[in-house]
Amino acid sequence: MRNLLAIVFTIAIGHCLTAQNILVGNSGLPNEPSIMMDYNHPNVMVAAANINKYYLSQDTGRTWTAYNLSSSYGVWGDPALDVDPAGNFYFFHLSNPPTGNWIDRIVCQKSQDGGQSWNDGSFTGLNGTKAQDKQWSAIDRNNGNIYLTWTQFDDYGSSNPADSSIILFSKSTDGGANWSQPLRINSIAGDCIDSDNTVEGATPAVGPNGEVYVSWAGPNGIVFNRSTDQGNTWLSHEIPVDPMPGGWDHNITSIQRANGLPITRCDLSGGPHHGTIYINWADQRNGFGDTDIWLAKSTDGGNTWSGPVRINDDPPGKQQFFPWMAIDQTNGYLYFVFYDRRHYAGDMTDVYIAYSQDGGNTFVNKRISESPFLPTAGVFFGDYTNIVAHNNIVRPIWTRLHNGQLSIWTDVTPFDSLTSAAYAPDTRLLEVQHYPNPASDITYVSFKLHGDANVSVRLYDNRGQMVHTVLPTEKRGYGSYVVPIRLNEIGLPPGEYYCRLDVDNTTKTLRMIVIE
Repeated sequence: MRNLLAIVFTIAIGHCLTAQNILVGNSGLPNEPSIMMDYNHPNVMVAAANINKYYLSQDTGRTWTAYNLSSSYGVWGDPALDVDPAGNFYFFHLSNPPTGNWIDRIVCQKSQDGGQSWNDGSFTGLNGTKAQDKQWSAIDRNNGNIYLTWTQFDDYGSSNPADSSIILFSKSTDGGANWSQPLRINSIAGDCIDSDNTVEGATPAVGPNGEVYVSWAGPNGIVFNRSTDQGNTWLSHEIPVDPMPGGWDHNITSIQRANGLPITRCDLSGGPHHGTIYINWADQRNGFGDTDIWLAKSTDGGNTWSGPVRINDDPPGKQQFFPWMAIDQTNGYLYFVFYDRRHYAGDMTDVYIAYSQDGGNTFVNKRISESPFLPTAGVFFGDYTNIVAHNNIVRPIWTRLHNGQLSIWTDVTPFDSLTSAAYAPDTRLLEVQHYPNPASDITYVSFKLHGDANVSVRLYDNRGQMVHTVLPTEKRGYGSYVVPIRLNEIGLPPGEYYCRLDVDNTTKTLRMIVIE
């Protein structure tokens, strides 16, 4: 039922305070990733990507195994993961049923064994031929209630003024088995064009007393609504948060489609900012060539909102886009992940984390991608990133699009290293690949250097003993390199080995399988 995909290598980096990027998956053109951990057992993590990919890790994201998700309702992207207090995972996605209509409902599939297996799913939102799109969830960790919000289109993509988009809410009180009748929670509808005047991006959050908070974007900018009775009733009119100058549908060069839809979160940590509601988004109020990442907050249950605070700390004039936000509920720290072009004149793109330890008053920005990438608008890049944080374990997840190839990555840098003043990504060593793997006669390690460095390649057995020197230490300059490992000449018996690539004080260890 599950199709195991090849995991080419795992990477470990040591001896320096640098980013520790991990490949999650690169098969099947993955994009729009989501990530979640079991807060009771943080070593257990599940990730997902378009259209039907999911990935499992048992070691807090250091290694991953890839699978395909299936359901009789169809699996058609927009993956969004969540977890309940008992450690059950939920995978929400769009539908493509064999009988019915494309994206005609929101599907919920549940796993009770850490993502090893999934039920066929339940659904909500089925309403004739209307399209149900861009769903996100929040789970009350006190009672296990699951809250789900999304956009309903009368006719997706229609420019007919008679067609509209609305925000719907549904809940489950029995672990996703059944769902309440969807309830409209917005008073001002949008169009169906799937652009600035369409209402989209409804992300829910749970408040300190079980409130349900939701924000979204549309013709009136970013707006907010709330329920104080577990979603049964809502404010009759949404509360304005920010006018979102320029709208949420952005033009970012080399990106096929880009949006800045809001993400809603609430601090439940019991700390000094307990109960504060945060909304994070991107917009182009400073010009089409200067997209920025913003945060607004409310300390009175969403009645009033602060003015927007700029999260990215670079000088004006560069692009930052596709943000996502998480709160570590053990301490109230805020984390943000986004793409960033501050270091380049063109479209080369990095990935950044920003964090705030004082309730969004100040921010620290850290580049976490080990190498930039150059996307192309001819390949769909997806609509968002994701991040999860708990007890100082921080796991962002993002899409990389380079040379037409899509892949999904996370970073496992320890919190103490991330927040250290000495932290910086080592960008001299780029794009390490190992192929074929497994291998019997010959395999290769390829890499790029962004500057002069001392390089060596050595092989170790699974006990950590060095068994062969492939490349003695030598100085190499900027450029691309391919190092052959001639297994037929070395004479290694079949088994598991590790190929260690040293570049100055940075080490990358690639798992290698030798077969007969």
